[in-house]
Amino acid sequence: MSDIMNVTVADLGGDAVILDVREDYEWEAGHVDGALHIPLEQLPARFEELDPDVDVNVICRTGGRSFRATTWLVQNGYSAFNVIGGMGAWFEADKPMVSTNDQAPRVL
Repeated sequence: MSDIMNVTVADLGGDAVILDVREDYEWEAGHVDGALHIPLEQLPARFEELDPDVDVNVICRTGGRSFRATTWLVQNGYSAFNVIGGMGAWFEADKPMVSTNDQAPRVL
């Protein structure tokens, strides 16, 4: 049985801490405003940027990378939750997104 807790996009409050573990090009195309961006492969070197006393909701495109990141964070003492469906679910729920490439936000 997995110790990983999942959360739906609908369950995330406006003050939720969101960690986006997608690649740079995915982040640039569209992401949750205010989210922290640490690509999955950089997480072991940068995890101290996260507050271990605050719940973190981990998101990627569909949920695979965020599940791996959530597993790693929980194993290292963090309170982390995997966002089911990732940015695809975020987009489908018509939640606000921003981009950093001067184009309309989208999910890659």
